[in-house]
Amino acid sequence: MRFNPRFNTKKYHRRGFRLRGNTLVLLFIFFLIGLFLHYGGRTQPVVAFWNDIRHLVGLGRSRPDKQPDNPYKAPEPDEDVASDKGSGSSEDKAGDERPSGSASDKNGNASDAAPGKTMFDFEKQVDFALPAFQSADEVVRRDGYVLRYRDAYKNADWVAYPLLANEITGDADRDGEQFKPDPLVETGTALPSDYTRSGYDRGHLAPAGDFKFSQRLTRESFYMSNVSPQEPQFNRGIWKELEELVRRWAVRDNGLYVVTGSVLKPGLPTIGRANEVSVPGKFYKVILYCDKPNVRMIGFLLDNKASNSSLKQFVVPVDQIEQLTGIDFFPRLPDDLERSLESKGRGEMVDEWFSY
Repeated sequence: MRFNPRFNTKKYHRRGFRLRGNTLVLLFIFFLIGLFLHYGGRTQPVVAFWNDIRHLVGLGRSRPDKQPDNPYKAPEPDEDVASDKGSGSSEDKAGDERPSGSASDKNGNASDAAPGKTMFDFEKQVDFALPAFQSADEVVRRDGYVLRYRDAYKNADWVAYPLLANEITGDADRDGEQFKPDPLVETGTALPSDYTRSGYDRGHLAPAGDFKFSQRLTRESFYMSNVSPQEPQFNRGIWKELEELVRRWAVRDNGLYVVTGSVLKPGLPTIGRANEVSVPGKFYKVILYCDKPNVRMIGFLLDNKASNSSLKQFVVPVDQIEQLTGIDFFPRLPDDLERSLESKGRGEMVDEWFSY
């Protein structure tokens, strides 16, 4: 038996506006491209958004958010633990101290010369290694480093410490450490969750690799006061390369003074759930070597982005970094010596530091 419809299907037209399936797909693709461009080419927020959509419709996650192995990323802290509130635990106070023969105390003051080095008298001044600061500044002093925290940006603009050859060797393990708020910052630091799904790494200023002689000091390098948002390719690439170079120089020269920081200014983009954390556009390092009668200084200034250039291309006069940041580095050097060191050009500094 053949079925004959009562109406002519050839003359039937759908009423109203309806999109074909492939049109919807194209619109969704264009939406994802727009989202990708909106986040400046970073895929992490786009993936996070897509995973949230899949979760809402019951499809599950397309793939875990876990990134490839990153030596500069500690495990995510429990977001339910004390609502990300930091408090000093007993293990944070436990302790191993600086190795014997260390030439500095917790404030970055030189006390005794490293073996084989002769100290200048100016190195023996209180806080010699620190940039200039005011009494009202929020300065945090730890056994491994001293920093100045800028609450308006939720970043430190400088972290200073002496770096000795015997401090970068040891069996301290960073893998079990977690980023955590700094209880010594009265105004409160950024929270680890402020960085979650932001597309930025939690980048160390004073790197954990500079404190391998002590598990306690390695742990303290994970306080959020010592952390700044860094592009992943920058943090794991050229910035890591610079940190490794400074450690090699510390071994070669039997000790250095290091100041590292972010360039902070109004109008920077921000990330964060609970806090507005400024994303610096540039980072710097200023390094000083002293062994009487020899003294030399070098500055590095890098954009917060990936680079395949030689580190020599980022060498700049320390005067330039001072003008950009408003920070006076090593103010306890004799004035004439300070002016001479800070005004040296790239070529002269590269010859002094990279030639051997």
